[in-house]
Amino acid sequence: MDECLPEDLVERLAEWDLRTVQKTGWAGVKDGELLRRAEREFDLFLTADKNLRYQQNLKGRRLAIRVLPSNRLKVLRPMIAEIEAAMAHIVPGEPDQYFELSQPAD
Repeated sequence: MDECLPEDLVERLAEWDLRTVQKTGWAGVKDGELLRRAEREFDLFLTADKNLRYQQNLKGRRLAIRVLPSNRLKVLRPMIAEIEAAMAHIVPGEPDQYFELSQPAD
């Protein structure tokens, strides 16, 4: 889980084996290197960085990436079921699994 997301999200997604960038010891690592490291150890990367796909070449990457619509827990809390569904629909090792979740309309 990217360092731009609130750590409290880990508690909300307790049934998943989530590790934050900070807990992994990768805080401050630039996105390209962060994705390379994550791809070697994990199946999924959660972030709120909507610019990631423009700043990094994600083509062929075997790390599923889910982009959340916000980094605020207030916005994400009501979306937990949707976030979990997006996380559940990954195929480990398959390339090009980039998906952006939309913020629900009020």
